Amino acid sequence: MPRGTKYARVTERRFQQLALALLVATVAVIVWGAFVRVTGSGAGCADHWPLCNGELIPRAPKVQTLIEFTHRVTSGLAGLLTVVVFVYARKRSQPVRRAALAGLILMILEGAIGALLVKRGLVVKDASAERAFVVGLHLCNTFLLLAAQVLTLHFARGGAIPRWQPRALALGACTLIALCLGATGAITGLGDTLFPAASLQEGFAQDLSPGAHFLIRLRIWHPALAVLGGAVIVYVAQYLRGLSDSEGVARWAWTLTALYVLQLAVGASNLYFLAPAPIQLAHLFLADLVWLSLVMLSAHCLAERQVSLASAAS
Repeated sequence: MPRGTKYARVTERRFQQLALALLVATVAVIVWGAFVRVTGSGAGCADHWPLCNGELIPRAPKVQTLIEFTHRVTSGLAGLLTVVVFVYARKRSQPVRRAALAGLILMILEGAIGALLVKRGLVVKDASAERAFVVGLHLCNTFLLLAAQVLTLHFARGGAIPRWQPRALALGACTLIALCLGATGAITGLGDTLFPAASLQEGFAQDLSPGAHFLIRLRIWHPALAVLGGAVIVYVAQYLRGLSDSEGVARWAWTLTALYVLQLAVGASNLYFLAPAPIQLAHLFLADLVWLSLVMLSAHCLAERQVSLASAAS
């Protein structure tokens, strides 16, 4: 093997490892961000940003300060890693470059939304409609960021470029459903944190009370939407699997289906046990994996040649 070819392969493999490390780090930062919310540590650094309590490194910090400061440090490291991936992506194919650029832009937006939450005091006990809106927006941007990162890795590994075809309409609908479920889930998690119930019966009573806070009334809608929306996503995934002869499509369709079933089970336990922190974090982690599976299923589906219904039936 020529030395230049061997070096190129090693370099490409290292870039793939770097892109994978960024994806894993981002998921970890997302889950830790939820831990900041459930522990009420969002104001651990007061309303200072990017400094913490007016200091670069807080001295004699409280537990809440340590939790929030850790989130900021890890978020900053993920941001730096995003820049590194973007720089190295410039020497690669156009799909890799575009995905890495999208990841960089979305990472900047992610930091800006986080700063907005802190600077406007939309943390801890704030139960305003503004906070609910920003939390939902934050989740949507987070999902898009993960999509850009996993596509960077996918294209770096030689994944084919997706192209327009009729099945994109069904996949686009599933994408919108997943974004809506993610946003309502984030808002529901906020309601669970701000208005905890002492029992399942009390929780249902709060949800159905006409005079309840809007965050409480919204809690009943997310489980129903998750079941209905999940059924649509799983149906589309399995339907497209039946139209495809691609191993990648089959693998990601079954992965998406299995993860969503597990996600519903964890969501039910989250409801039954009154949203304890560990189950909330597991629920969010699974939501990230379901979203990534949907993105990968879409990438494989839209990259292959359209299979007609007649040929699939035969």
